[in-house]
Amino acid sequence: MGRVFFILLILLTAVSAPAAENRHVTDALGRQVAVPSEVERVICSGPGCLRLLTYLRAQDMAVGVDDMEKRRPAFDARPYALGHPEFKKLPLFGEFRGHDNPELIASLDPAPQVILKTYPTMGHDAAELQAKTGIPVVGLEYGDLVNYREQLNHALRTMGRVVGKSERAEEVINYFDGAIADLHERSGDVADPRRPTCYVGGIAKKGPHGFQSTNPTYPPFVFTNADNVASDPSLTGRARQHANVAKEMLLVWDPDVLFLDLATMQLAGAASGLHELRTDPVYQALSATGEGRVYGLLPYNWYTKNFGTILANAYFVGKTLYPERFDDVDPAAKADAIYSFLVGESVFDRMNESFRGMAYRRIQVAE
Repeated sequence: MGRVFFILLILLTAVSAPAAENRHVTDALGRQVAVPSEVERVICSGPGCLRLLTYLRAQDMAVGVDDMEKRRPAFDARPYALGHPEFKKLPLFGEFRGHDNPELIASLDPAPQVILKTYPTMGHDAAELQAKTGIPVVGLEYGDLVNYREQLNHALRTMGRVVGKSERAEEVINYFDGAIADLHERSGDVADPRRPTCYVGGIAKKGPHGFQSTNPTYPPFVFTNADNVASDPSLTGRARQHANVAKEMLLVWDPDVLFLDLATMQLAGAASGLHELRTDPVYQALSATGEGRVYGLLPYNWYTKNFGTILANAYFVGKTLYPERFDDVDPAAKADAIYSFLVGESVFDRMNESFRGMAYRRIQVAE
């Protein structure tokens, strides 16, 4: 009798106990998504999503990863992944760029309470994924630091609210604001005749490209008020972020300083921007090539935009173009300070080693 009474008491308690409360967040797709009041386990789908979770110091909440985190490439320019090799040991839930596998997600143990999804229209449809898994999916637009800053801030704040890191989200936003303001303050009043013209080539976009690949609104140039020869105010939308310029235009522009995004080194043989600079007669005819004004930058895009690297590159660009304005800056040390704040680890040396130590120094390209 006593045992039966005890079992009934447990059942009555379970029935009368209030269900865990949900709260609603508005995601980037305009959907009202119900998420648990307290979230301890998530997965991050889509380019850069796990990067943002790491910025919020919530990386321990991840219970699975896409296959980008499982790769062991010769090159890797993702500070969040270099600083947290434990990601490679987490279970797989799908392919990169948002191509999630509902069956793999359903098999995760422990199960995620929320799926955070950047670039939410890429890969598996967010609403369909939510329906198939029974797990709320919160869509986030990744944004950037120049053209789509509000999207980035919204992503950080929404993710912060979901995982209980709203205060940290504001810290990250304020850190970005502070660094950008510092860069502008150092460079904003340089007289136009003293501003060298410049160009950055080898910008990656869904993979590596040669030296003709550039960004008309390259953030390190914008933040340092640099004279980017590829800038084109008539461009709109995503065209502002990537362009392929004709080699002949570079001859016409003949920029004072050339920067090489080292992501191009992933290309084998003659395809890389470095090989092109060393062998192509057009590039060899540029003044900056012949006079030794070519410098290496860490990759801007690597599984989408590396915000910490963008800021680190900006300090090196500033020191290169206006050395007297940045005489107190050691670019490598500054990079590590940025990475330490964002991902919790100093990873500059490890990342630079992958690129033969060519980041933040002059690159020899002329014979």
